[in-house]
Amino acid sequence: MISFAEYIWLDGTQPTQELRSKTRTIHHDRLSTDPKDYPTWTFDGSSTYQATGKTSDLLIVPVRVIKDPIRGNNNVLVLAEVCNQDHTPHKTNTRSKLCQVLANGADSEEALLGFEQEYTLFDGANPLGWPEIGTPKPQGPYYCGVGADKAFGREVVEKHMQYCIDAGLCIYGVNAEVMPGQWEYQIGYRGFKDDTLDALTICDHQMLARWLLCRTAEAFGIVVSFDNKPIKGDWNGSGCHTNFSTKSMRDPKKGYDIILDIIDRLAKKHDQHIKFYGHNLHERLTGLHETCSITQFRYGISDRGASIRIPINVKEQGCGYLEDRRPGANADPYLVTACLLTTTCNLSWDWAENSNHTQSIKV
Repeated sequence: MISFAEYIWLDGTQPTQELRSKTRTIHHDRLSTDPKDYPTWTFDGSSTYQATGKTSDLLIVPVRVIKDPIRGNNNVLVLAEVCNQDHTPHKTNTRSKLCQVLANGADSEEALLGFEQEYTLFDGANPLGWPEIGTPKPQGPYYCGVGADKAFGREVVEKHMQYCIDAGLCIYGVNAEVMPGQWEYQIGYRGFKDDTLDALTICDHQMLARWLLCRTAEAFGIVVSFDNKPIKGDWNGSGCHTNFSTKSMRDPKKGYDIILDIIDRLAKKHDQHIKFYGHNLHERLTGLHETCSITQFRYGISDRGASIRIPINVKEQGCGYLEDRRPGANADPYLVTACLLTTTCNLSWDWAENSNHTQSIKV
């Protein structure tokens, strides 16, 4: 049986990394989602800002395989890490940094995450639904809106959601966002009894969902923007709010006290986290449009204007998770998770050495 395998990896574009992919044919007896069943491949790193022409070959090593919902049949999507010729992680390989944090002790906390990925759909120079000249009516009716005058691009959103389900990704939901042409999907822990998720799996699903979103939009001639502030002025920016919990935070006996302790640790490391939470984050974290200023740190119960929100049900139950509202739409999920685990588990920040502090991702 001959199938297509689409290899997907992160390039070296700065200040915001981009996703690349290419296709190869695979001969196998059955459909497999085991990365070990797929060969390491090479690519031209000099064309992806990751190598020079004299030593251009870099390796893409399979780490996560899912069904390809676009091609269907027995075709697959292969998420791959970029490695040097000696098989060590390339400097742009942020997934390896999260693996390092997990191996240093964070894995014992059994962290769960949920990424609320906001994005904006563009048709040419303007977001969908915007007039060629001027601006649409002010924000208000668009969030979770219904109707052709309020929801723009739903056909892309619905198709993407179905693709995620067909591929087996842990998608939770979708909704129209505050600015016209702006949407959100959620990837992560859903509470389903059959979900076997961990921090690394959820981050991989988030990366694959981003790739699928842009491939879906591509078929409609639409461009996806993960810019933190796609439209300047009195319009909401785009974030990637990150819901985060550890097994101790989920403990009914002591969870809430642990959450407050972790928030105190996050406050002390605020500046360190901000460095890894997305490019041009200052344009979004202004203190307006449901954000806290980038220069401040505060938390609140049910407060969407805080850096960290404690959901009201978490306060009532005495355990659960917190929402870090600081990460931007172009934030790297591997780096965001590495930051949260490093601070939560009181680990070394050695993994952050020689990292680009404005590193983030777009497709």
